[in-house]
Amino acid sequence: MKYLLLTVSCLLALFTNVIAQDRVLSDGWEFSRVDEGIWRPATVPGTVHTDLLALHLIPDPFVGTNEKAVQWVDKKDWQYRKKWTMKKQELNVDVIELEFKGLDTYADVYLNNHLILQSVNMFVSHTVNVKEWLVAGDNELRILFKSPVKTDMPKFLQDSIIYPAGNDASDIPLSIYARKAPYHYGWDWGPRLVTSGIFRPVYLHSWNKAVIRDVYWQQLQVDSTKADLQAAVTIEAAAAGDYTLLLQEKRPHGVAPELAKQPVSLQAGINVIKIPVSIKKPSLWWPNGMGNPFRYELQASLLSNKKAIAVNNTLIGLRSIEVVNQPDSLGESFYVKVNGRPVFMKGANYIPQDNFLPRVSKEKQAKLFDDMVTSHFNMVRVWGGGVYEDDNFYQLADEKGILVWQDFMFACTLYPSDPAFLENVKAEAADNISRLRNHPSLALWCGNNEVAVAIKNWGWQSGYAYTDTQWQSLLQGYDKLFKEVLPQQVATYQPGAFYFHSSPISNWGKPEDFTKGDNHYWGVWHGMEWFEAFNTHIPRFMSEYGFQSFPSMETIRTFATRADYDIFSNVMQAHQKSPAKGNTAIKTYMLHYYREPKDFPSFVYLSQVLQAEGMKVAIEAHRRGMPYCMGTLYWQLNDCWPGASWSGRDYDGRWKALQYYVKDAFSPRLVSNVMEQGQLSTYVVTDEYKGKADLVMKAMDISGKLIWEKEIKDISLEGNTSKKLHSIDTAAILQGSSASRVIFYSQLRIDNKDMERNIFYFAAAKDMNLEVPHLDIVTSKAPKDKGVVYIRVKTDKLARNVYLSLDNANASDHFEDNYFDLLPGETRTIRLQTGQLPELIQQALKVTTLVSSYKN
Repeated sequence: MKYLLLTVSCLLALFTNVIAQDRVLSDGWEFSRVDEGIWRPATVPGTVHTDLLALHLIPDPFVGTNEKAVQWVDKKDWQYRKKWTMKKQELNVDVIELEFKGLDTYADVYLNNHLILQSVNMFVSHTVNVKEWLVAGDNELRILFKSPVKTDMPKFLQDSIIYPAGNDASDIPLSIYARKAPYHYGWDWGPRLVTSGIFRPVYLHSWNKAVIRDVYWQQLQVDSTKADLQAAVTIEAAAAGDYTLLLQEKRPHGVAPELAKQPVSLQAGINVIKIPVSIKKPSLWWPNGMGNPFRYELQASLLSNKKAIAVNNTLIGLRSIEVVNQPDSLGESFYVKVNGRPVFMKGANYIPQDNFLPRVSKEKQAKLFDDMVTSHFNMVRVWGGGVYEDDNFYQLADEKGILVWQDFMFACTLYPSDPAFLENVKAEAADNISRLRNHPSLALWCGNNEVAVAIKNWGWQSGYAYTDTQWQSLLQGYDKLFKEVLPQQVATYQPGAFYFHSSPISNWGKPEDFTKGDNHYWGVWHGMEWFEAFNTHIPRFMSEYGFQSFPSMETIRTFATRADYDIFSNVMQAHQKSPAKGNTAIKTYMLHYYREPKDFPSFVYLSQVLQAEGMKVAIEAHRRGMPYCMGTLYWQLNDCWPGASWSGRDYDGRWKALQYYVKDAFSPRLVSNVMEQGQLSTYVVTDEYKGKADLVMKAMDISGKLIWEKEIKDISLEGNTSKKLHSIDTAAILQGSSASRVIFYSQLRIDNKDMERNIFYFAAAKDMNLEVPHLDIVTSKAPKDKGVVYIRVKTDKLARNVYLSLDNANASDHFEDNYFDLLPGETRTIRLQTGQLPELIQQALKVTTLVSSYKN
């Protein structure tokens, strides 16, 4: 008996000295509608909508016109519960706490019928010490989610004004009151699905003595010789005591070098210990295309009696990032310097990948970032109408070298500024800045999307009939929120980080707008200007611009039937969230540049070609404009549901024509041709490449007969430059031939190898009398490349916008090139990533060209 007591005592002593224990509360959940009281199985993380969908209690809101059929869900209160058993010895620790990574949104949390938390912000995580309410035996966690609509309706009724939340797809705009993803209430590319639920994991943590809450590895000064950091270690102690804090650099093999070690006396509660750290000759973190995004694994350990009782590991990249936004001789600059070098930003605006966030798997996030890397991105803008993404998103950005422009979650409307709202935002900003500040990919913070430019240009005061007093109050509220609260939080939690209160800095209506700061140019699309306007409307940094297209037919089939194959059918209109302009604008632009499509699939194909060709004009113009223009972030990278939108990747992750064009237009070396005052100019734009190249230029007719050619030898290519290398009167190239029958291309030749090429046409596509090409297509299996089929395509005549597709396509099937032009007599081999056999591919392969899509 004595031996048994000693053994139990030793085990308890051992348990009380181990590092904190974590448990994920992910299974055994149930949910119910509060006014119904029927408990059903639930998935956590999840949402009410996805749980109802899994049980076939609501129709799929992404299919047909079902979105309207589920609008009742957001007007009900819902609750979730989970029961689990705890052993007596599990309670024998100093602290047991519940951590909620994401509660959406108005949530009252009960543990064994004790109210332990009231959450009012989807963007804030919560950690609660719950040891006093836990018992040996059965425990129950219950979370009551109050309807966002019912919760916020009284605020609307009490207010004397209506906020200008034009994207809120309801007659009563309530989205501004909730600190919840704005796009859940509707946007001009997504549905109104106002969710509730536990959308990120719930953890049960146990620890003794002390725990490391956070380590901020603040980078004070970084260059290739030395990195000076300050480690701010936040420790919570259960009771006062003396410990040792050890900072190390962890390595895959060998002993972890010691960076610092010092004794610390902790008081009960929160302690912040600041320790200077230096790393000599650091390996720097670089964005994609500039070098290796190298990361160090730094470890902070809290030692008691020489044993670690708490450990924190952080992957950081050592780099300097500076956003230069200041007056200059041309207006006002806006560009990013990484490790002291100005970098042209290439990327897009990102929205959440699903209306139901828990459906976005790590695999989907990884594919998104792989696509960004393949497309030569070095920046992505996390737009302010979505969410602060989860940790894995930013870890992937770090790993892939994709800089993150991070908006705070405010977009396209004014907001309340009462003390309760501002305190809520303070907590949101503190939580997310602290969570994200160690990521080397984090480049800047922006207060909101388009609110400042809207105040000046969108006619809100007159449109909403605000009195002068009301309007001044709203403007003062704007200043309080975006010019005081948020910059103060950035300065407090990430000193030195760049913050500006609203994007864009300048509007797009006047010439002087294009001389200062970043710009959202919507003259094309909203202003109905033609694509050629992109060549003359070039800002210092283009942070938004775009054009719509339809998703692929494979994606359309997931929400529509053949009976819906009309752009003005109820289903197509339901999946077009810019109804006043959307499909009509696409058709108007299409018939300006192309001939009428022969059927609905051809319209879908042509919509993508139209979008891609227009955006190509824009991207090349921005890159040619370097260093005056130092960034191009198109709208938008992805979708949150299947429908017509500005995206380059549709909801299922399939590449539209735009994404293929972006991949070429963002290439580290770009050859670009443009008409300038009657002259055809040829530019070469380079990122990092330096060396010699030849520039080959040729003109031929559509049958392949050579009309004109010229070669410029031994061009010196310099990194990070745009140079005009040739200019010629078009008449000298055409030599009497009709512009509608001539093809011009320019190509770089490096070490006698043909490299980047760009084809230019003198006439609009609809004016070219294209002949139907004969395409010879052969498929073969790649001998050493598992999961890849080669497709060789050869043409006798000019084949424009060759689109390869499969009748039996899977979402994972991916053509590495598509929508490409083949010159007369040319052959190209395309790699298809697929799990299907080559003989099946040959049977299922479909080919569309521009001329085959026309009605006549």
